[in-house]
Amino acid sequence: MSEPNSGQGRVTREQRGHLYLIGLDRPGKRNAFDSAMLTDLALAIGEFERNEELRCSVIFAHGEHFTAGLDLMELAPKLASGGFNYPDNGIDPWGVSKPRRTKPVVIAVQGTCWTAGIELVLNADIAIAANNTRFAHLEVLRGIPPSGGSTVRFTQAAGWTDAMRYMLTGEEFSAADALRMRLLTEVVEPGQELARAIEYAERIAKAAPLAIKATLQSAFQARDEGDDAALSQLNELLFSLFKSEDVREGVMAMMQKREPAFKGR
Repeated sequence: MSEPNSGQGRVTREQRGHLYLIGLDRPGKRNAFDSAMLTDLALAIGEFERNEELRCSVIFAHGEHFTAGLDLMELAPKLASGGFNYPDNGIDPWGVSKPRRTKPVVIAVQGTCWTAGIELVLNADIAIAANNTRFAHLEVLRGIPPSGGSTVRFTQAAGWTDAMRYMLTGEEFSAADALRMRLLTEVVEPGQELARAIEYAERIAKAAPLAIKATLQSAFQARDEGDDAALSQLNELLFSLFKSEDVREGVMAMMQKREPAFKGR
């Protein structure tokens, strides 16, 4: 296990075997995203993507709250002038701009989870929330639209009327509401959200990395290009994996009634 690398206003990193824990670390500002945190989160996801030892990431937050969203006092002048861009070796945490990640992300949220926080949840593959989490899309009350993917993903997950109710009014909703609207995988007692997210991540990390990537690739393609585009590539994905060491290991483990030990090859 590596030691957490903490930076106020940025994010922490911790490697636990095949897992990469990324923690929002600006609790004094309810983890609101300023340009430093946006940059560092993108860099951390880029590090996760490039490290072949890492198979799943867990995004969480230090302190009582996940995030109050964007720090518009700091960001607004930069965004108005076009002065903010993600670094070249980073990856957009919201999956709006390319290149996109190819590895799975699990997220754990608690307390306040506003605006950009909801959009991080929607861009994750598995999302766990404490039952005291409060969600809100406040952007229209600040003069801007949701810009981290909710206009696409919230409507896909929850349906038009539920999504528009909250994006057009800024009204708060609960973890129970978020679960009902299919924004979340599971709701747990406060303080259990990170441990539960790590449990899911550990289960993902035991699976074959190439198969995990192929699964995400097909799902992302369906979302981006449509069902026909994804379906047309399924056989090619499948046949290419049958040449891998991981498939042989999976078959042998099944025959020998043991846990497989996948290498990602």
